Amino acid sequence: MAMSGGVDSSVSALVLRDAGYDVEGVTLKLFDNDDACVVDEKSCCSLKDAEDARQVCLELGIPHFVYNFTRTFNEAVIDRFCKSYLNCLTPNPCIDCNRYVKFEALQERRRELRFDYVATGHYARRCFNEETNRYELKRGIDANKDQSYVLFHLTQDTLAHMLFPLGELTKPHVRELAESHGFINAQKAESQDICFVPDGDYASFIAKRTGETFEPGAIVNREGKILGEHAGLIHYTIGQRKGIGVAASEPLYVFAKDPLRNELVVDTDANTLCTSIEVEDVNFIARAALSQPERLTVKSHYRQTARPATVEQTNETSIRIKFDEPQRACAPGQAAVVYDDDTVICGGTITG
Repeated sequence: MAMSGGVDSSVSALVLRDAGYDVEGVTLKLFDNDDACVVDEKSCCSLKDAEDARQVCLELGIPHFVYNFTRTFNEAVIDRFCKSYLNCLTPNPCIDCNRYVKFEALQERRRELRFDYVATGHYARRCFNEETNRYELKRGIDANKDQSYVLFHLTQDTLAHMLFPLGELTKPHVRELAESHGFINAQKAESQDICFVPDGDYASFIAKRTGETFEPGAIVNREGKILGEHAGLIHYTIGQRKGIGVAASEPLYVFAKDPLRNELVVDTDANTLCTSIEVEDVNFIARAALSQPERLTVKSHYRQTARPATVEQTNETSIRIKFDEPQRACAPGQAAVVYDDDTVICGGTITG
């Protein structure tokens, strides 16, 4: 049981223990002080979190271990995050952490130790479809907490060895269970920031880690007219409205970042919306492929409600998505996840 020290993973361990599983709690050491900014209580990987996880395991009567995954986390998450931002993409390090650390590396450790499953506190469900002979990933029943979007990368083999104890529970119920069992983290606040950049200053973190400097440049409209000066492209994301620093009769949004010209391209809301996106590195879950264009729903960022779209597979690992209505902030580097009702069909990385 992967235990972050939060209430979700703690209750997950409780549910599994009470269901009769032989549970071993595991907390992952992901970085050293030199790798990240100072970690505070709003992040998910502090020393206090590890102590909270240990205390809950003690109360549940299950063993607790700490695995050192700092090398994997540095290479697969922090370095990828920095590289993506330097290439003017908008990365989601939480997806990379799930994909390469909490699942890939932890599944490898599971095999070494000959356990049957890796369990996590994600709000998602998995089931086996007898008709298709495939494992399926489904939304958690708590619509406000569903985390299926960040799990689109799960393979059939991984899903065969996964458990999501909270998939059928709501967050209020989880907190009630934690309270009733006297867990010290029953009312613990949820982490809100990227764990290795808890102060949210990505640019300073990347500058310190990579030694790169970020030169100011022109803010231009899509016709190339100079409107002002940006503080360095790394400070901006696609779809951003606040903090651009240009006065206009209508609010301006970031449309694109041009690293060759060091230009920040902006436009009004209606002109920055996208109607179609290209998605690569696609992982199929509920189906092996899409034989023809299909009417499905798509999330192009985490907090979005899935939107109606036509999805067409263009090669073995790529799809093209055409939305019924224009969407905001379909940023290259982010994930697009395709659903059929509450079932994840596939997902991948937006490239354009």
